[in-house]
Amino acid sequence: MKNRRMVSALNGTAGRAEQAHRLMLRAAGIRSGRDGPLSTRLFFIAWSCFSMKSHRINGIRPFSALIEACWREKYTLPRFIHDVIAGITVGIIAIPLAMALAIASGVPPQYGLYTSAIAGLVIALSGGSRYSVSGPTAAFVVILYPVSQQFGLSGLLLATLLSGVFLLLMGMCRLGRLIEYIPLPVTLGFTSGIAITIATMQVKDFFGLTLAHVPEHYTDKVVALVNALPTLNTGDTLIGATTLLVLIVWPKFGIRVPGHLPALLAGTAVMAALSSVQINVATIGSQFSYLLADGSRGQGIPAILPQFVLPWQLPAADGHPAVLDWHTVSQLLPAAFSMAMLGAIESLLCAVVLDGMTGRKHHPSSELLGQGFGNLIAPFFGGITATAAIARSAANVRAGASSPMAAVIHALLVLLSLLVLAPWLSYLPLSAMAALLLLVAWNMSEAHKVVDILRRAPRDDILVLLLCMTLTVLFDMVIAITVGIVLASLLFMGNVARMTRLSELPGTLPDHRLVLRINGPLFFAAAERLFSELMERAAPYPTVILQWDAVSVLDAGGLNAFRRFVELLPAEKQLIITDIPFQPLKTLARANISPIANRLVFCATLEQALNDTQVDAERDI
Repeated sequence: MKNRRMVSALNGTAGRAEQAHRLMLRAAGIRSGRDGPLSTRLFFIAWSCFSMKSHRINGIRPFSALIEACWREKYTLPRFIHDVIAGITVGIIAIPLAMALAIASGVPPQYGLYTSAIAGLVIALSGGSRYSVSGPTAAFVVILYPVSQQFGLSGLLLATLLSGVFLLLMGMCRLGRLIEYIPLPVTLGFTSGIAITIATMQVKDFFGLTLAHVPEHYTDKVVALVNALPTLNTGDTLIGATTLLVLIVWPKFGIRVPGHLPALLAGTAVMAALSSVQINVATIGSQFSYLLADGSRGQGIPAILPQFVLPWQLPAADGHPAVLDWHTVSQLLPAAFSMAMLGAIESLLCAVVLDGMTGRKHHPSSELLGQGFGNLIAPFFGGITATAAIARSAANVRAGASSPMAAVIHALLVLLSLLVLAPWLSYLPLSAMAALLLLVAWNMSEAHKVVDILRRAPRDDILVLLLCMTLTVLFDMVIAITVGIVLASLLFMGNVARMTRLSELPGTLPDHRLVLRINGPLFFAAAERLFSELMERAAPYPTVILQWDAVSVLDAGGLNAFRRFVELLPAEKQLIITDIPFQPLKTLARANISPIANRLVFCATLEQALNDTQVDAERDI
C-alpha cells in the first residue's frame, strides 16, 4: 500500500509539471514543443530540464552536497571561517587563471571571470561534490578556441548552453558512474594530449611572436610558430620567463599564499621596468576592448557585473548579429557534445580525487546535474563552458574548506574583483598569462604518471596511452576517447579470452570419461576457440563431463558456440554439464536448452555426474 501511494504521488507531481508545461506553451502561442521560434524552443528545453530537476525525476535530490554540508550537519561559525579563508585562497588563484583561459579560448578575459562567478556559484549550490570548485579549465581550450573562431562569441555561448542540456540528460539518466569504465591510459592519454596542445598555443604570447594567422591543424601550427621565431619580442619573453620562474620556485618557500598573485606581480614589475626604457609589450588593455550598452568604448576589462543577455543575440565571428537556426545548432552539436563529455569526465575525476583527499563520497549523478545547470545558466550572463577544476578544488581542500560555501565565496570574490580590480587587471601582460597556462599544462600532463606507465605498464596500456595522446593532438578529444575506449576494450577482451581455458581435474579417472573444468567466462571472444579445443580432446572418449562452476558469464556468442558443439557432437558421445552458476543457468533456461536423452545431461554437482557415469559403466559391463 505504501509503495502504491508513493507511485501515485510521483505520478501526480509529474502530471502537475506536465500540465504547467502545456499551460506555458499555450500562453506562448505554441501548440507543441516543435512549434514556435527556435529561441523560444531552446528556452522551453531549459525550462523542462529545470522542472524535471525540481520534481526529483529519477529520485535524484537537488542541492544534495549543500544540504548535506550546511543543513543536515551542524554548520558552525568556525566552519564558516574556514570556508571564507578557503574561498579567498581559491579566488586568488581563479581570477588570473579565468582571464588567461578566456584569452586562450579566443574571447576577451572578462568572460572567463563571468564564468568563474556565475557557473562557479550555480554549480556550488546545485552540485553533488562538497569541495569542488568550478570554472573555466584548460582542458576546454582545445574545443572552445575553434568554436569561437568559427562561430564567434554567440556560437560559443550557445554551444555551452547545449552542453549544459547534455550534462543534465546525463545526470537524469544516472550516468555518473560510467567514469569508472574509462581506463586510466585513455584519460591520461587525452589529458596529456590536451596539455601538449595548450602549451603549444601559449608559445605565441609567451615569446611575443607576430603571426598574421594561427593555423588550425597542429602540425601547421608548429611550423608557423617556428617560422615566426625571428619576430621574438625580448620584453614579452623576459616577462614570461620571470613569471614562470616565480611560479615554479614559490612553492619551495612553504608560504600558504598561492604563487599566482606573486608571479603576476613580478611579471608586471618587469613590464614597468621595461616601459621605463621604451620597451612595449602586449597587455590585456592593449589587446582587448569592450562596448557598453550606452555606446561608450573602453580598453581592457569593464568594471561592471555580468549582464543578462541572450546568447544568440551576440555577434558572430564576422562581427554581425548571429543567425539562430537549426543549421547553426546542428553545426554546434558535435562541439557541445564534446564539451559535455569532457566536462563530465573532468568533474567526476575531480570529485574522485577530492574523495581520496577528504575521505568523503560525492554524488556523481547530482554532480552532473549541477554541472548541467551551471553550463545552462552561465551563457545567459556571458559565461563560457565550465567544469570542476582539479587544481583549484585541491587548493580548496588544503585551505580548509568544509562545505560548498567555500566555492560560493570564491565566486563572490571574483564578482567583487570585476567591480574593484578591473582597471588594474587590464595592465597584466599577456606573456605573464601565457606563463600561467604553461604551468597549468605541465601539471595537467601528469608527466610522472605517463613516464611510470611507459616504464612499468603492460604493452597494451602503453599502446592505448600513446594512441590517445597522438589522436588528441592531431585530431580531437572525441576521436581519441572513442578510439581509446574501443581499443582498450578489444585488448581487454582478448586478454580475458586467453584466460578462459580448459583444465583437467586432479585425480585418477577411468579411461572412458574425460572430466574437464572451464575456467573463465564463456563469451563470444573465447567460446569458439574453447569448444574447438574441446572437440579435439573429446575424440577418444565416449563421455565428457564439464564442470562450469568457474563460468561467471555466458553471453549470446558463448550460447551459440555451445549449441553448435552439442549439434556436432557424435551420436555415440554423451556430454554432462555440472555445477552451473546462476547467470549461465538463467541464460540456458531462457534459450530453452533442455536435456537430450543419452547426449546432453545436466547434473547439480560433479560428484553426482561421476557416480551416474560409474553406475552406467558397470551396468554396461
